[in-house]
Amino acid sequence: MSQILLYPPVAFIIFLLVGYMLFRLGEATGPKSGVGAGKISTYACGEDIPGKKVQYSYHLFHIAFFFTVLHVAALVIATVPSGGVALLGIIYLLIALITVVILLID
Repeated sequence: MSQILLYPPVAFIIFLLVGYMLFRLGEATGPKSGVGAGKISTYACGEDIPGKKVQYSYHLFHIAFFFTVLHVAALVIATVPSGGVALLGIIYLLIALITVVILLID
């Protein structure tokens, strides 16, 4: 019976239940706070700051996608077997090259 407690799924469920019980205990014994005007207003460094809309930039997405394409292409080059399958690797690398060119143009 004590061996069953050492199985990872059983141990995970036990720890999940213990964590949930600790969460409920903290929720029951902790101080109750209400939502007031001060809780939802913006505040930084002792000054009230008016909220404004943030403009997002997707430039980082292009860099991350470029990085991903180059690393996957390097992985294909490193793991492509020789023989007839090598043609598929070359075709994939040509598609990756076209993708990189499109990313650089954009």
